Amino acid sequence: MIEVLNLALPYFGLILLGYACGRIKQIPDTGLAWMNFFIVYVALPCLFYRIVAKTPLEQLANVSFVLGTTLSTLIAFTLALAIALIGRRTMPQATIAGLAGGYGNIGYMGPGLALSTLGTESAAPVALIFCFDSILLFSLVPLLMAIGGSDRRGFWRSALHIIRSIVLHPFIIATVLGVASAAVHFEPPVALDRLMQFLQNASAPCALFVLGVTVALRPFPKLHWDVPAIVPIKLILHPLIVFFVLGWFGPFSASWTYAAVLMAALPPALNVFILARQYDVWVEEASGSVLIGTLVSVVTLTGMMWMIKAGVLPATPF
Repeated sequence: MIEVLNLALPYFGLILLGYACGRIKQIPDTGLAWMNFFIVYVALPCLFYRIVAKTPLEQLANVSFVLGTTLSTLIAFTLALAIALIGRRTMPQATIAGLAGGYGNIGYMGPGLALSTLGTESAAPVALIFCFDSILLFSLVPLLMAIGGSDRRGFWRSALHIIRSIVLHPFIIATVLGVASAAVHFEPPVALDRLMQFLQNASAPCALFVLGVTVALRPFPKLHWDVPAIVPIKLILHPLIVFFVLGWFGPFSASWTYAAVLMAALPPALNVFILARQYDVWVEEASGSVLIGTLVSVVTLTGMMWMIKAGVLPATPF
């Protein structure tokens, strides 16, 4: 258990450190703009490129794994969306609720945590999950917003926006370049590779610190009934769904299954709040889901890591 705590607590410690700094030093959140740019457009793309480029190409063509994990995310998203609709939320509000139930912090927390817990064997599944979960959810959200009337650009403009957002997303571009490099066995010059390694090493600390600061700058939200209902879907149901769906689609190696379960157990992503603010729907609840989900995940995610490291969680349910 001490080994697991030594793995998990530095990650949550960075979030807590960012949160404390955000509370103590009241700098406007506009001051985070360049840091966010560095994380999203420079550091994390280097991380994803180097992970994928060093992965054998045959591992990246695992269609069954992609189908299983993407279907699991869709199920979690749909469950959270349905709960919000049953609670008489509008479609735009329910869409953000669905995002909170299905989209975890797979960019900021996922890669570093998985690599620390499972080693380099988790690199390929982490990259695949990030890529295809992002494509799924960044397609669904604008589409459902257009159906619900919050996106007034019209169908074709919305479709073009979706395609552009996916194709030009820096993480997707980095992953595609990584696949191409793996296919042709490209080796970057030593100086360039070391530069990307520096940036890769900076990605997780910067991202987690910024996450803590961003949460600190949000007013503590009122706990609407949506948040206590939806956060357990993300933290508990989503990893369970992944575990059983992969058992059905598999078998897969233990490291791939564990990486998928660990990624599913991550708390709601900061993007949930960002998109809620962009569409001006479910904003307070989205802020609450990120904050409460992150706090509760200190227990649930650490528990999941312990189950994996201690061998309590089997590699397949069947």
